[in-house]
Amino acid sequence: ARLECTSSRPRRSRRGMNHPGAVGVSVTTRPVLFAVARTLRGRDSRAFASTPARLLQSRGHLIVGARARRLATGPSMFLSRFTKNSATDVDAPPREMDAAPSVLGLADRADHSWTRHLNPDPDTDANAPNRKSRQVKSGHYVRVDPTPLRKPETVIYSPDMLKRLGIDEADVKAPNGERFARFFSGDKSAVPGMDTWATPYALSIMGQRQVSNCPFGTGNGYGDGRAVSVGEVLGPDGARWEMQLKGGGPTPFCRGADGRAVLRSSIREFLASEAMHALGVDTTRALSLVVSRGGDVARRPWYDPGADKDASAESISMDDPRLARYPDDVKRQIIRQFASQKRDPDVMIVETCAITTRVAPSFTRIGHVDLFGRRAQRAGEGTAQMDELRKMVRHAIFREFPEILEERAGDEHDGDGDVTPEQVAAFLVSSGLAIADLVCGWLRVGFCQGNFNADNCLVGGRTMDYGPFGWMDAYDPLFAKWTGSGEHFAFMNQPGAGLANFAVLAASCAPLLEGGEDEAQAIVERIQGEMESKVADVWRVKLGLRESQRAAAAKLFDYKLEPLMRESNVDYTLVFRQLAECLKLPDDVSDDDLLEPLAPAFYDSPNAFYDDDARAKWCEFVRSWRDEVDGTASTIEAMNAVNPAYVLREWMLVEAYTAAKERDDFSVTNELFELTRTPYELGSETMQEKYYRRAPDRALKAGGTAFMS
Repeated sequence: ARLECTSSRPRRSRRGMNHPGAVGVSVTTRPVLFAVARTLRGRDSRAFASTPARLLQSRGHLIVGARARRLATGPSMFLSRFTKNSATDVDAPPREMDAAPSVLGLADRADHSWTRHLNPDPDTDANAPNRKSRQVKSGHYVRVDPTPLRKPETVIYSPDMLKRLGIDEADVKAPNGERFARFFSGDKSAVPGMDTWATPYALSIMGQRQVSNCPFGTGNGYGDGRAVSVGEVLGPDGARWEMQLKGGGPTPFCRGADGRAVLRSSIREFLASEAMHALGVDTTRALSLVVSRGGDVARRPWYDPGADKDASAESISMDDPRLARYPDDVKRQIIRQFASQKRDPDVMIVETCAITTRVAPSFTRIGHVDLFGRRAQRAGEGTAQMDELRKMVRHAIFREFPEILEERAGDEHDGDGDVTPEQVAAFLVSSGLAIADLVCGWLRVGFCQGNFNADNCLVGGRTMDYGPFGWMDAYDPLFAKWTGSGEHFAFMNQPGAGLANFAVLAASCAPLLEGGEDEAQAIVERIQGEMESKVADVWRVKLGLRESQRAAAAKLFDYKLEPLMRESNVDYTLVFRQLAECLKLPDDVSDDDLLEPLAPAFYDSPNAFYDDDARAKWCEFVRSWRDEVDGTASTIEAMNAVNPAYVLREWMLVEAYTAAKERDDFSVTNELFELTRTPYELGSETMQEKYYRRAPDRALKAGGTAFMS
């Protein structure tokens, strides 16, 4: 049974804006729901252990989702919400401050709601300075100071985020940027009056709660291992922003690690955060990237380029006798799988330490609620643990969905009140819809998060933790950069992973619901239905079809385009972008001319574009699609507003961080930052020649580019 959404009120954006990336793909998640039901009722602690292969893609075959249904946040809004400059149109800059802002002004506008509303770890003082791994058995945060980088230098920053935080750009640039670089590299004394803290949370993988990752085997040692929050501030427009240093040094949750991030990973995080924002998909933002000029380095495992050459020495081709018994489309899939075999790092390298400051309205994770849900369920009603769960959930509502509190008469929404069962239920629905929007946005732009555990899933539905992520080059439904992603976190299975994470949130909140586990299960089923409807709309919108054409869109994608992309070794970004060019051709166009706009999307080896059978299938699809779509200029414009010309491909990132590491040259980093600020525009001929292209062949095979750990 599925519950229909009963509210027609659109969900209020947590940042005072509407994001356009809330569309999705067709996914079958019923097996996940059955497992969720067992988990909620405590009947099967391994409920999700066998679900990954039964989500959307299993052994490369598409499982067609359930019939799409109308959403409360209606898909009819999707096309109209996109404009060619969606990133800038959606996010109007805040008004200027009356007086010139400064970094010191952050303290004047500080409002540390996390440390004000929630409970501190009672053992903080006894374990000062709290930079060694230990168990944290209660409390929502540990006060810990970040560890400063030596001789910090700001190498790139986001002008938009400076404005939102009320920081004058002159405070960042030389010769006035020293204080900014000091504070956002961990020197707390640079801006007196700011709270700093790290938080505990739990880990669940595909709905299965874990403790083995904890060094103590209890779950009490997991949390922000190298992320330190350095304050919450209210921007000039009143919006709340929390600032967090990625690589801010060890905390009680570091599990023996050094708590540092390196220049390579910091460049990736900075650029990816801002690129995702420009694409219109909700995300944590990046304020700045600060590098150590004083010798702070870290040893990290990485990939030996020589090993790539050894791995590519053995190859197979279409005429390999071992493949003689397979049809051509299967041969191509085998060759691609062979070429993209993953491996773990094989050398240790020394890298310069750096810190990216990420910023968001909140970093509240499902893992936060999961941790206190576990403790409350063990302790029972009327305990301190149940009170900590209530506080955690209420604070999550306050930070992410304050309208839920504002709708209740007499509630001052200052964080000190109780939370009602109705508010908890509304919170779950809002969070579930936001998570559905998030994963659908990823699918629209070809992004795979790679490690989508519940602790890497924010309750507000925004992208975070840019670690083993990747934008897809050649289409593969099971694409993932991380060697440990498995099928369950693969590209097309992200809706199922999102639903599994949401099931953990619902199970954690069940003690606070009037109907307990049964109500939690009903909400999960409702979100599953919403997810299916949203996910079906990704392909409809990308194909330029109207809301009334949902059935036609599903047929075109599920049975024609998706199998063709899977068989043909085609570039995901380019094929959708170039498809709009096919609408410019006359009705009597020949087959050869009909497919010519798609030629740039096909990879050379093995190349299906010149295969007669493949060309016939592509022609049949394109003609069927042209029969359905309105080929007007407005449709082409709408398609180009949802199908980006540029995404942040890994080979681009490798060029950026290699130049920075080897030559102290940040020109490529800055160029990519500018390129991805307007990802739906083709830009200059120079930029098109450099970046509007398929990935180089080496990028599809090299360790650290095609895959990573």
